[in-house]
Formats: sequence, C-alpha cells, structure tokens
Amino acid sequence: MLIKNAIVCDVDGEREVDVRIENDLIVEIGKGLSDSETVDAQGAYLLPSLIDLNVRLKDSQLNSKSITAVAQEAKQGGVGHIVLNADSTPAIDDEVVLEFAQNSIKTIDDVQVDLMLNALKEDMTLSNIAILLKKGVIAPYMSTIAKNNIAIKIAEYVQMYGVTLFCKAEDNSLINAGVMLDGDVSSRLGLAGIPELSEVLHVSRMIEIARYFDIKILFKSIASPRSVELIAKAKEEGVDVACEVSLHHLVHSDEACEGFNTTAKLNPPLASKNDMTALCEALKNGLIDTLTTLHQPNSPVNKEVAFYDAAYGCEALSDALPLYYTKLVKSGLLSMRELLKLTVENPAKNIALQAGKIEVGERADLVLFDISKKYKVKNQQSLYNGEELVGEVKSI
Repeated sequence: MLIKNAIVCDVDGEREVDVRIENDLIVEIGKGLSDSETVDAQGAYLLPSLIDLNVRLKDSQLNSKSITAVAQEAKQGGVGHIVLNADSTPAIDDEVVLEFAQNSIKTIDDVQVDLMLNALKEDMTLSNIAILLKKGVIAPYMSTIAKNNIAIKIAEYVQMYGVTLFCKAEDNSLINAGVMLDGDVSSRLGLAGIPELSEVLHVSRMIEIARYFDIKILFKSIASPRSVELIAKAKEEGVDVACEVSLHHLVHSDEACEGFNTTAKLNPPLASKNDMTALCEALKNGLIDTLTTLHQPNSPVNKEVAFYDAAYGCEALSDALPLYYTKLVKSGLLSMRELLKLTVENPAKNIALQAGKIEVGERADLVLFDISKKYKVKNQQSLYNGEELVGEVKSI
C-alpha cells in the first residue's frame, strides 16, 4: 500500500513524501513512488499512532467487554497502544487475574493493550511482583499509600528487573478526606478539599528512593507545579525520574467543578487557575515528559449523583488526537513534533520500547489526521462536551 500526498510528521519533524507499506512494515519513503494500492491523503498528516500509559476501564471493572470497548475508543482517537491501570476491580495483583486479563486481550489485534501490575494488595502487602513481571506485565504500579518498608521492597524488585516503576504520589490520610483541590473553589462549594501537599510530599519521598536504588520512576498524572519542579531538579541531578501530566490539568482548573460538575471530579483533582497556568509554562519549557488523556469512564449511575458521592474520572480517549491538536498545537503551546515526543516517543521509552519515527524498517503503526475537518464532541462524560475540535482520525 502506498500513502501519497500526506504531510509525514514524526519526532524528527515534517516532510512531504510518499510512504509505501508492505506486511505492516514501512519499506520505502520518497517522492514519486508507485503501488497497485494507493491511498491519497489529500494533505492530511501521516503520524505515528499515540501511546497512552494511563487508561482505566469503565467503572474500573476488569472484564472482556470493557477491555474491548476501551480498545475501540483508543483506535477512534488515534491511540494505537494503551497500558491499562492496575487498580481495577479485580486488581491485577495475582496470576489468576493476570491470566484472565491476558486472555481478554488476545482477540484485540488493531490496538496494542498492555497491563501493569498492582504492587500492593488490598491489605497493603506485596503482590508477587517477580512472577507477574515474568508473565508479561509491562510495569509495576504503586500508590504512595505504601509504607516506607513496602516501598523499599518494591524498589528492590524494580532494580532487580530493570523496569520503570509507575508511581501515583498521594497521601492516604489526605485523599480520603477530600473530593477536590483544597482552595477557594472547594470552600465556595462547601466541599472537603485535598491539599496540594498530598502529592508534593510523596514526590519528594519517592525521588529519594529512586536516587538511592538507582531506579526509574514515572510519576503518574502529576497535578502540582511544585511536583514538576522537584522532578525536573532531580533529573538535573542525574536521578532517573519522569513526569506525566494529563491534558485536563493543562486546559482546565478547579473552576470546572463550579455548579457541582461531577465530570470535573478527577483524580488527581484539577489544580487552581494559577497552577494550571504554571503547568502550561512547564510544558512549554520541556519539564513535562509524557501526556495522558487520563481516561476513566464511568456509568451515569456513578457520575450523575451528588459531587461527594460521584466516581472520579472523565472520558477523553476516543477524542485523544483531536483534543491534543486543538488544545495544545493549534493553541500554540506545542508544535506537532513536540506533541509526538510527549505522546509517542517518551511514553514508549518508559516501557522499554522505541517509537515515534516514520522510517524504513519501522512498523507501520500509523494514522492519518485530517486537520481540515472539524466536529463537536457529543459525550456527557467528557469535559469537552459541546466543544468544537479540529481534526479527523482515519485508520490505515
């Protein structure tokens, strides 16, 4: 198959060339190529499909139906590779659950679905990390509700197997008491708040563990600019840590919770307007390593209730590429090349893969993205419901 008249863009930049594909591999790139099967891109972008390392299933229920559904949403949004979060129900913390999840993934062939393991069992003891890693999970996931002795044991396993530790920085005693960021908006709404320190304190703690054990930690869905600063400083000092931020925290503040809007009830909670602006500055300055849609779909019965009782999360995966383009590229925050670094190349590095380049010999895991098209989001569970987005994703 030949794709012609496309703007080919990857982490190296943009160029106008033809791309020929055989057996899912890129075999030739150039101008004036020919093939019996030709796709005319008509000026659309040809891009590597995106990678999202922080995807949850509907109502966090681990079953075949929800896995198939989230894979379809990923494909629709231009995401070709997802990693399912481990804190599902049941959690991926033993061999039986892992085998069930892996069998559910086998029938999915158009989106790569990987699994992380939950390093902590419900009773706060260690899961069998060694066996689960050997059986194919991509990375261990840990919430910092773990006590120091447990966190150190997890770090030792990470060091032993040379994988990245996916870490959610949060303080159990603080997150259980609140439902949104502690600040002016929470006070005005009369809702219990979660202080920013809940995250910052544990980012500091885990940086020191990464430094001591010489391991890599990806801090998941960071919401505090102070956390970003701490991670950036640690990187300068040679500590192997990375920072993931969600799209929502770059374009929405806690003011989105006004009117008790449960769609804006996220984990971590949306930051203040000043902190949202600071996160955008950090993005422009290259201090954020990866982006996520923080996709966490819920049934209406779990969202259309009082704010305090509502489940955390919103939907974004099926609109991923148009959202990133509209909110970050078209707005001038990032170039398309920079976006692909944050949504393809860097996420891949965190799971020991190489991706982000369109060149001969690489897998043709590509999408066409037509920025001449626009559409309105029609999804009550999306923070962007009713908004016009630029771009249409076309599978190849």
